[in-house]
Amino acid sequence: MARELAPVGSRSGPEKGRCGDPTSPLATGAVSRQRGFTLIEIMVVVVIIGVLGAIVVPQFMSRPDQAKVTAARIDIQAIATALEMYRLDNAHYPSTQQGLEALVKRPSGLPTARGWNPEGYLKSMPVDPWNAPYQYLNPGVRSTDGTYDLYSLGADGVAGGEGFAAEIGNWGH
Repeated sequence: MARELAPVGSRSGPEKGRCGDPTSPLATGAVSRQRGFTLIEIMVVVVIIGVLGAIVVPQFMSRPDQAKVTAARIDIQAIATALEMYRLDNAHYPSTQQGLEALVKRPSGLPTARGWNPEGYLKSMPVDPWNAPYQYLNPGVRSTDGTYDLYSLGADGVAGGEGFAAEIGNWGH
């Protein structure tokens, strides 16, 4: 004996949803047709995405050096802010000998950091996007206000250079 099953989700008796039921959607003609995407439509969308990717991705991929220079400038601004907070607490910037490490742990030597914040000014010693430490000189030689020089040696890691190999510092672009 064949047994008829009710559609999934049906809670009433076996008559509901059957073709012989005069109120079923099949009998009344009220079936809504769901239409999916054709293979051609999907292929057109994939081609469009591919073309956009071919145009956009090289724009970003060809600029990793420029991105590193921008990251170094942002880091220098953040370190300069920490140096300014240090100066406000201690009435002076750290000496060249104390260096940027004075922003992470209490410095020794002169000038004494009497108002040093026990929490520090930075969580860790900063490194530039090329994994080299940032350079710090006090008094500065190239800074616009003459207080200190804060800089990265750039992509090549040595003083001098042009383009992406040039120093990036608080003295400007």
